Amino acid sequence: MYWKNELKKNIITIDQLKKFLPISKDDEKWLKKVIDIHPMSVSRHYLSLIDFKDSDDPIKKMVIPAKQEMDVTGSYDTSGELSNTKFLGFQHKYPQTVLILSTHRCASYCRFCFRKRLVGVTKDEVLNNINKAVTYINKHPEVNNILITGGDPLVLSTKIIIRFLEKLTTIPHIDFIRFGTKVPVYLPSRIYDSYELLAALKKHSKIKQIYFVTHVDHPREITPELRRAISKLLKSRVIVNNQTVLMRGVNDDPNILAELQNKLVSSGINPYYVFQCRPVKRVKNHFQLPILEGYRIVEKAKTMLNGHSKRFRYVMSHKTGKVEIIGPKNDEMIFKYHQAKDARNNGRIFTRKISKTAGWLDEFAAK
Repeated sequence: MYWKNELKKNIITIDQLKKFLPISKDDEKWLKKVIDIHPMSVSRHYLSLIDFKDSDDPIKKMVIPAKQEMDVTGSYDTSGELSNTKFLGFQHKYPQTVLILSTHRCASYCRFCFRKRLVGVTKDEVLNNINKAVTYINKHPEVNNILITGGDPLVLSTKIIIRFLEKLTTIPHIDFIRFGTKVPVYLPSRIYDSYELLAALKKHSKIKQIYFVTHVDHPREITPELRRAISKLLKSRVIVNNQTVLMRGVNDDPNILAELQNKLVSSGINPYYVFQCRPVKRVKNHFQLPILEGYRIVEKAKTMLNGHSKRFRYVMSHKTGKVEIIGPKNDEMIFKYHQAKDARNNGRIFTRKISKTAGWLDEFAAK
């Protein structure tokens, strides 16, 4: 397949990167230390979007390792995934939703990935028995949707994706199936050149609705190639939603964030979540913004958006649930459980003492 050959051309070594970016001997030392722990991989398509003459290029920041990744402040499991794992590669945190870790690979490796412990590193958390997943779901009628993620499930062979669909669409109480993917951004040809994949999606979406949850984080990622891929998905009866991570130096400008949401809607993609960047090791002090600052950016961006483009919620994916960031009032920051691991918390509004520096719920002092 053409897209598999494209993946083989990814930039994965320092020597390859040197052809595009001058790297000093000192920089090479820390760069090697970083990619020895968290590998680098950048598709040729995405590489073409980078302005290497701009030292602050936001596209470059998302995929090219930075010295800030030497900082290990934070956690490799910010959302409590280990505690929600029922068996290898299978998580059940919220009653209605189960999550399948289908692979540890992606079409490119995001430097802000919240699964840095896994992506490009180890297969130790990846599902190895789809039948076991089906058996579990059949025994849990409260589950009505499945999220297939990783890594990026779209780097799996079409044959494996079809097997997932054939197995999971037979479960009576499942209403829809989601694929979490950044392939439309990193390797859009995987979609628009894959007749077999598109045919399978169209076939199975007539049985159970299929959603793609894309990860578009900057308006420059919305290329003609991405629009072509999304158009093919829409024609295949796939609904496309997007989640964006709010990041320092990438989209922490209301104008950029608003441009992104408007371009998503014009491309047929529904804004879904804007995520507070998680306090992940080698990510937190590089990309994360204080929540109060993030709130102000999001609200300013919303003044430039219409009803469709501001449908997203600004949330953090905390170990206790998805916490919506409502905003400040007097000396309090107001939060609401959009989803909760403990069902008693669903919809609960709560407050914390306001902080100008807190980047995560645990960093706020209780009232």
